[in-house]
Amino acid sequence: MTSSPTPPPKPPGAPAGRPPLRRLTARGRQEAHRVASPLELFFDLCFVVAIAQAGVQLVHAVAEGHAGQGILDYAMIFFAIWWAWMNFTWFASAYDNDDVLYRVVTLVQIAGVLVLAAGISQAFTDHDYLVVVLGYLIMRLAMSAQWLRAARSAEGTERTTALRYAGGVLLCQVGWTGLLFLPESARPWTFLVMAVLEMCVPLYAEKDFSTSWHPHHISERYGLFTIIVLGETIAAATVAVKTGVDDNDALGELLPIAAGGLLIIFAAWWIYFVVPIHGHLRSSRDAFLWGYGHYLVFASAAAIGAGLEVAVEQAVDKAHISTLAASSAVTLPTALYLLTVWALHSRHFKVGPAQQLVLPTAALLVICCTFLGDWSVLAAGLVSAAAVTAGETLSSRMAGRAD
Repeated sequence: MTSSPTPPPKPPGAPAGRPPLRRLTARGRQEAHRVASPLELFFDLCFVVAIAQAGVQLVHAVAEGHAGQGILDYAMIFFAIWWAWMNFTWFASAYDNDDVLYRVVTLVQIAGVLVLAAGISQAFTDHDYLVVVLGYLIMRLAMSAQWLRAARSAEGTERTTALRYAGGVLLCQVGWTGLLFLPESARPWTFLVMAVLEMCVPLYAEKDFSTSWHPHHISERYGLFTIIVLGETIAAATVAVKTGVDDNDALGELLPIAAGGLLIIFAAWWIYFVVPIHGHLRSSRDAFLWGYGHYLVFASAAAIGAGLEVAVEQAVDKAHISTLAASSAVTLPTALYLLTVWALHSRHFKVGPAQQLVLPTAALLVICCTFLGDWSVLAAGLVSAAAVTAGETLSSRMAGRAD
């Protein structure tokens, strides 16, 4: 069965193999066999282009000794990327009908994220956000059009919810555009206010009516995006190691970083997917808290790849920073990832203090690895792998007792 609802009979003359235009009505929350569509997977893949650009700029900032400003710029840009992805993902879970107009408007959103990606380097180096805001404007206008189309097909409180979404998205976009005209010193604080307002839009829009997002579909979409981000992390780290080996013949210095990074990424995948989270998403409150918290999950997962690149550049003397700074570029996002996945995801399935303490303890030990010099990344990888082993061992023992 496909991810789209069963279409009505095609009218005479409708093109074969392509869904005709139809009403954009809500899908059922209990719909069976709901999975991500090819269009959604394509959408995610294009967003990773923007994430990769943000990661490259973060590497440059940290490697040049401007970690504070680089992290601030990265947090702001990543929020813009993540929030646009969030808006589409939750809308699609409730209203995706896969007709021609829906596909075209979604492709316009993809064009917007590619424009945003093209402006990321200027945003980091010159603090020029014109192209970023232009890309965001394209995405948000398309998103508002989707909500207005849903409102046209809805009635009562559902129609009110859709109109609130459309209006909220457009009003917030006015605020984002205003960033272009503010002095540079005021932008971070204005950005924070706008980010809070953006996250309040769904809370306000759905206060009288909850859209029919699908728990299994939402958990799958987040899981797939996590895999794509981790894949980008592996790609970035691999390119960095290859460049270091080719240019400096420094295999001995890079092997511990490569091995530790691989262990960290493998552990990150294992820890995220060891539990089926869709059963926990029983209400909008639970789902919104879980969904919003994934800003830290996605951002930290992507930052691990940037940190590995920084560690490689420092090992081959291309980065003018200390070993401690390079190590922290890997260990701190790794610890943040472990903590946020535990808080949002894993703790709901842990029984007893021993299981609950595995990931928080691993996060603390990973931070301690920062001070181990050239062996920091490898040590952090071993700690991450040990956390997976401990979690699986405790779960097996608990299951054995239950039997």
